Amino acid sequence: MANKAELIDAIAAESNLTKADSKRALDAFLGTVVKSLKKGEPVVLIGFGTFKVAQRAARNGRNPQTGKVIKIKAKKVVKFKAGADLSKKVAK
Repeated sequence: MANKAELIDAIAAESNLTKADSKRALDAFLGTVVKSLKKGEPVVLIGFGTFKVAQRAARNGRNPQTGKVIKIKAKKVVKFKAGADLSKKVAK
């Protein structure tokens, strides 16, 4: 699966939902995850993994074209840690 449309098709095929219902379900899931992360709350899906927001510190970087040192601002980033079950299934 490479994109959202293919994921919607797979959900529809696996769940016997229409593509429209699958799209609404996926959009609702993604919207709920975003709202939780914006509040600073992690989203834990037992057996799948955990989404959480982490603070990335400000740091110095380098412009690859000029080699000049640049300052990179601190920012919040989303991190995902795979659960044990997902890790085992992927490793097979």
